[in-house]
Amino acid sequence: MGSSFAFVIPVAAIIRDFSDSVFNSEHDRFVHTMRAIQGALIVSSFFNIIIGYSKAWGTYSRLFSPVSIVPVVCVVGLGLFQRGFPMLAQCVEIGLPMLLLLVIVQQYLKRLHERTYVILERFALLMCVAIVWAFAALLTVSGAYNNVGEQTKINCRTDKSHLMSAATWIRIPYPFQWGPPIFRASHVFGMMGAALVSSAESTGTYFAAARLSGATPPPAHVLTRSIGLQGVGMLLNGIFGAAVGPTASVENVGLLGLTHVGSRRVVQISCLFMFFFSIFGKFGAFFASIPLPIFAAIYCVLFGLVTATGISFIQFANNNSMRNLYVLGLSLFLGISVPQYFSNFSNQAGHGPVNTDGGWFNDIINTIFSSPPTVALLVGTLLDNTLDARRYVEDRGLGWWIPFQHRNGDVRNDEFYSYPIRISELVPSRFL
Repeated sequence: MGSSFAFVIPVAAIIRDFSDSVFNSEHDRFVHTMRAIQGALIVSSFFNIIIGYSKAWGTYSRLFSPVSIVPVVCVVGLGLFQRGFPMLAQCVEIGLPMLLLLVIVQQYLKRLHERTYVILERFALLMCVAIVWAFAALLTVSGAYNNVGEQTKINCRTDKSHLMSAATWIRIPYPFQWGPPIFRASHVFGMMGAALVSSAESTGTYFAAARLSGATPPPAHVLTRSIGLQGVGMLLNGIFGAAVGPTASVENVGLLGLTHVGSRRVVQISCLFMFFFSIFGKFGAFFASIPLPIFAAIYCVLFGLVTATGISFIQFANNNSMRNLYVLGLSLFLGISVPQYFSNFSNQAGHGPVNTDGGWFNDIINTIFSSPPTVALLVGTLLDNTLDARRYVEDRGLGWWIPFQHRNGDVRNDEFYSYPIRISELVPSRFL
């Protein structure tokens, strides 16, 4: 899981609500705003928990087919294009070498010898990051960025914002660190729109993860429990004072395809590392000093893999059906075009296209239609289930799709989606 950009709009709305309020200091304003965000996250988290554990999301997922999933997974990667080369170009002397080095080492050099194949396939990314990070540190120490613009310093230097000196050695996060949460109905409803969007984004990411790991398509009961658990994570985010809610990490799914490592044990161990870095601040600050253009170069590869994974789903449907091409083309184009319009409008006008007297309504609609996966999911499922749906069952690929979508369906589902560490034996099945 990672932070979702869908929460930017409701969080920004909460910040604006307190912009005219009078506080004793800017720190008090910050704490009060964080308490309001905290309250909105806590209440809106129950939206995901309810649609998850009530099986509502699983019921909706039964409307999916390979035709409707293609644009959703594609725009999960394509919708983040601004975090790719545009961010890389902010410090091209670091970002471009990282991109070229990663492609050469991970794809070309690994084929030189069979002994290097597995090593470079799995560890080339870490090696390239270390090399380019050291190169960026050398440029910083040598004074290459002493007489450049402030924006260049932020993007290129490894000692930006004095992260290492400002970070504490040990700091244990604890519940309600900003104080008791503040609950406002307008904030909660706006945040619910972001919770719905994060569910749609995660759904596309889950399908991409299943495809890249060689698993069966996620059954309805797996999707619905995943969204429910995402709501639990969002509840914990609010309790521990995070600024945004979670969504499934597109970067990690791309990394799964890049390294071909799909073991859940890797994720569990990584979780322990994240606990470690969040408590011991100096270590976390050390890795936070990696310049963003290095990550942007990695994103170019990872997001591209996720996008290509979405395209691969079309093999299960009839590529020659004009009906399928119509659904694919329109949902894919609108999934990119509509959010781009909402983004451009917001940048120019300072508010979204929907600007009524109801701020909570504005936040919900602007958040939903600013998300490429959500727009693609809505358009794709609507068209795919209303345009001669019964007549084109075979063309839609449902013959391949349906057997995996039931709890008692294909036996391979249990291999990929059973709970770890014997949870299924300890908890009654009706609660799972």
